[in-house]
Amino acid sequence: MTCEERDEKWMREALAEAAKAASEGEVPIGAVAISRDEIVGRAHNVRERTNNPLGHAELLLIEQLARGAGSWRLDEIEIYVTCEPCLMCAGAMLQARIPRCVYGCADPKAGAVGTLYDVSNDPRLNHRIEVVRGVLAEECGRALSAFFRKVRKGEI
Repeated sequence: MTCEERDEKWMREALAEAAKAASEGEVPIGAVAISRDEIVGRAHNVRERTNNPLGHAELLLIEQLARGAGSWRLDEIEIYVTCEPCLMCAGAMLQARIPRCVYGCADPKAGAVGTLYDVSNDPRLNHRIEVVRGVLAEECGRALSAFFRKVRKGEI
């Protein structure tokens, strides 16, 4: 399996998590964590249900992994997320020492690993994150667009 095929395989798993979020009336963003070519964690947005601004898929995933590992250092984890991480999520990835993040669609309003900001590669920080952009971007973007179309129509 090529690296591209592997990234698409895991992004499809993140898309499945995004679909769960959408079915719960949440913004359809999903994330999975991979270690040694296995899924070791899954999460999706829960901000609406929990009324918690920290209910982002990436943050929930990092918290789940750190508790399970008994360590805040997650330096063997790759995160696949359907939409580009925001500043808060990218910051959490830096703090957790995540070495690699693969995302689907860019976020022109809040993207912090290449679009608005690039904290993943800031030389002033003591950690860098390898970022792979645009894996299944159209599919990830369609999920978000469809969700927000329903919101505008009052269906959600």
